[in-house]
Amino acid sequence: MIAQTAEDGPEFHGPSINEFFPEVLFDIVGIPVTRIHLIQFLSTIAIVVIFVLGTRRMRIVPKPFQSIVEMGLDFVRVNIAEDLLGKKDGRRFLPILTTIFFMILFMNITGVIPFLNLAGTSIIAVPLLLALVSYVTFIYAGIKKSPKNFFKNSLFPSGVPWPIYIIVTPIELISTFVIRPVTLTLRLLMNMMVGHLLLVLFFAATQFFLLDLGGWWSALAAGSLAFGFAFTLFEILVAVLQAYVFTILTAVYIQLAVAEEH
Repeated sequence: MIAQTAEDGPEFHGPSINEFFPEVLFDIVGIPVTRIHLIQFLSTIAIVVIFVLGTRRMRIVPKPFQSIVEMGLDFVRVNIAEDLLGKKDGRRFLPILTTIFFMILFMNITGVIPFLNLAGTSIIAVPLLLALVSYVTFIYAGIKKSPKNFFKNSLFPSGVPWPIYIIVTPIELISTFVIRPVTLTLRLLMNMMVGHLLLVLFFAATQFFLLDLGGWWSALAAGSLAFGFAFTLFEILVAVLQAYVFTILTAVYIQLAVAEEH
């Protein structure tokens, strides 16, 4: 019925992958800037402003805004860095873990903010950059901890019979030094792309049923609108969860790299 109605009347235009390749708005020193780049700039500015204002005049009895900022910082410090790396190594890698967490969180959350409606992590540049940072960090941590044995222990785990290394070593090479950055990149990128496409689908359907078709089709608009709001809440959860997963996996990789057997 929807297809027949679309043939006789207005046509429904669903979300397209082209939304992640917006038109160039202007150039900065020859570098093209799109809408997504502006969202990334705004996210970065928001991070700096919030943490500068939240930590500029610290008080023993904090005001509500300072308390919120401290809660966020303590969450990364206690629940990620120190829980996985201990106090010593957690303190060493806390700045990079904190940066990764809040950078992903702020750029993810723009996907549900009106008039922005796109996550800064929905193009591959940011997820790939953060994955490379994570990759370099855990390799640096391993080499720093044990310059001579890091790669040896990573590729040749102890306790394995020598003939089995023919199978184990290529698997460890691919899983440790290839799959890790690839999965970090794709997990974040695809989650934010799919979330955006779903939200656009539901809200575009609402507009189509309500404004373009009208009549009794408006009943379907109520359903698609309800799904749109439900998935908006779900997308907020995904935005936080993806920041947490990316950061905690980075901490796990560092923890494995600095383990005593290395």
